[in-house]
Amino acid sequence: MSNKICSFKICPWWLGYFLVSPFRKLLDHPEKTLSPHVREGMTVLDVGPGMGYFTLPLAKFVGPSGRVIAVDLQEKMLSGLQRRAKRAGLSERIECRLASEKSLNLADLAGRINFALAYYVVHEVPDAERFLSEIASTLAPGGRLLIVEPSGHVSRENFGKTLNLAHKAGLSTVSNVPLSSKLSASLEKGG
Repeated sequence: MSNKICSFKICPWWLGYFLVSPFRKLLDHPEKTLSPHVREGMTVLDVGPGMGYFTLPLAKFVGPSGRVIAVDLQEKMLSGLQRRAKRAGLSERIECRLASEKSLNLADLAGRINFALAYYVVHEVPDAERFLSEIASTLAPGGRLLIVEPSGHVSRENFGKTLNLAHKAGLSTVSNVPLSSKLSASLEKGG
């Protein structure tokens, strides 16, 4: 089976401004999506955060004793996220990291992440197998990954392939997460 779920395409950086629009809450409500998964004090990984639509709520959930690591391929997205985090008074809880096309550059986080979020991102990566393996290596035993993909861009068949690659990386599906018009699953790393 090919590990390329679909062709490599990156969301243009300027679209980041639209992705953090308050109107997005009509379709994607971060608090409802994240609250079942994140608690105070956790170390959380937000992969492909753009300008931080989910990152800022994650930082609120983890509280002052928690940490959010946001990793993106585009410096302009991370710069926008940092500006928004500073305005919200959350920059001390958020660490931004620049990924490369070949790696998320997260080896130092092996076994330290309690929760990882990959929201509308797996279909954009050129090597989903490597991508999911890197995320799985950061998870602590019992750590979870929430994958959410847009049903308009990703077929159920391709989402199934994504889950198979996650299983190959050592993650088990805990549940399918009911999010309207989205394909989503919560996966866990065994202990």
